[in-house]
Amino acid sequence: MEAADHILIVDDDADIRELLTEYLRKNGLQASAVADGRQMRAFLASHRADLIVLDLMLPGADGLSLCRDLRAGGQTVPILMLTARGDEADRILGLEMGADDYLAKPFAARELLARIRSVLRRTRMLPPNLREDAEPARCLRFGDWLLDTHGRHLADATGAQVALSGAEYRLLRVFLAHPQRVLTRDQLLSLTQGREADVFDRSIDLLVSRLRQRLGDDAREARYLRTVRNEGYVFNASVAPGELLP
Repeated sequence: MEAADHILIVDDDADIRELLTEYLRKNGLQASAVADGRQMRAFLASHRADLIVLDLMLPGADGLSLCRDLRAGGQTVPILMLTARGDEADRILGLEMGADDYLAKPFAARELLARIRSVLRRTRMLPPNLREDAEPARCLRFGDWLLDTHGRHLADATGAQVALSGAEYRLLRVFLAHPQRVLTRDQLLSLTQGREADVFDRSIDLLVSRLRQRLGDDAREARYLRTVRNEGYVFNASVAPGELLP
């Protein structure tokens, strides 16, 4: 039998930790809970987590700092950010730090469960033409870059690696599968997140901005990701199988 997904809850409220842990376990998931960033790091050093539910307001390092540090350290585990503040600025900041989704408190446990399942599903269920088992090339070359589709990281011409968050990786895979083609925001949301686009949803624009930073691309003179006004984005470079540097 396949092991249930393991969810790590990081929240300094003991009641919330107990409630969510019990609820997720009753719904077929493994669940563990810790109170702060120090305990989170200790847990991840010796345990597997398939998704982290990370509270924004924590003692010591806050959730945004922890999210940023995880991504900088190469961790691609999906992160669902929780916060008592529900305004758009906080949501955007969380996404910029590398979070995969965002949920404002107070929330219903059923909504959190639905969000968790949605993030796990879109992390694993890429469109058929983007799945690793459908693509013989482990490495894809474009411009000065190589993408390792097993390790899910970028490498430049010298072999130096650049870690990608899960959302950044999915977006790049979509662009590499559709080079020289204009993709609307709605199409990108559907291909990367498996849901209908919200007209006010800026997550794709934020992801494109983050991906440009990873690639050293300039939006004004884009080499890879060009903005098509009132339409969407187009990936300019050609794509071919490549080989990893030794």
